[in-house]
Amino acid sequence: MNAKRLNLILGIMCILALSIVLWIVYLYNLIEHRQYSDADFDIEYVISGHDENDNGIDDTLDLWLGAEKEAQRMPTYKSVYYEGGYPPAAQGVCTDLIWRAFRDAGYDLKAMIDADIQACLSCYPRIAKADPNIDFRRVPNIHVFLKRYAQSLTCDLSNIEEWQAGDIVVFGSSHIGILSDVRNKNGVPFLLHNGGLPKLKEDCLAREQFLKGISGHYRFQYSSEIEKLIQTAERSLP
Repeated sequence: MNAKRLNLILGIMCILALSIVLWIVYLYNLIEHRQYSDADFDIEYVISGHDENDNGIDDTLDLWLGAEKEAQRMPTYKSVYYEGGYPPAAQGVCTDLIWRAFRDAGYDLKAMIDADIQACLSCYPRIAKADPNIDFRRVPNIHVFLKRYAQSLTCDLSNIEEWQAGDIVVFGSSHIGILSDVRNKNGVPFLLHNGGLPKLKEDCLAREQFLKGISGHYRFQYSSEIEKLIQTAERSLP
C-alpha cells in the first residue's frame, strides 16, 4: 500500500472517529441543544385545576418547578438504602427527584405509596414484604402507583402536543423523570432526571426510548381516589 492511499485511509478513519465523538457529545447534551417553547409549536399547556399546597401554583406546574429545582441543585448520584427512607438532601437517584417534586407540590409520595401498598400488596408484584424505607424509591413501585392513580398518556414521541412540563415518564423498569417546559427542534420536551450524568436537564427522550424504552407516560391530577389515599395515609401516620 503506497503512502498516498494510506494517508487517505487514515484521514477517513479520523473523520469517522471525530464524527462519532461529536455525535456522542451531542447525544449526551455536552453541546447545548437549542430550546423551544410550547408557543413555538402552538401547543396549549394543560393544568390540573388543583393547588394542593395552596401556594397559588397549580399542581402540574408545581411538579415541574420542583423537578427543575432538583435538577439545578445537582445532588450527588448515590444509590443507598437509608433507615427512615429519605436520603440526605445532597444525595439522590432518579426516584428522589420524583418524590421531591411531589413534596414541593404538597404531596407526600412516600406516605401515599406506603398506604397503597398496605391496602393492596398484590397490586405491587415486585414486593414480597412491604419495606417503607425503600418501597417509594423503587421505579417499578412508582410505576404501579402512577398506573393506578395518574392519567396514562401516549408513549409516541411524534404526538408532541400530548407531552408537557410536569408529566412523569418511566423508562423500562429502571429509570424515571419529569418533563421540562422546553422542547427540542422536533417539539419533544427536555427531561429532568437524575441518572448520574453531568446534566440533570437533557434533550434525551429519544435516547432513553432507544436505550431503555418508554414504558409509561403519566400526568398526575388530584382526584377523589387521591383524596381518599391521602386520608388513609394520614390515619396511618404515628
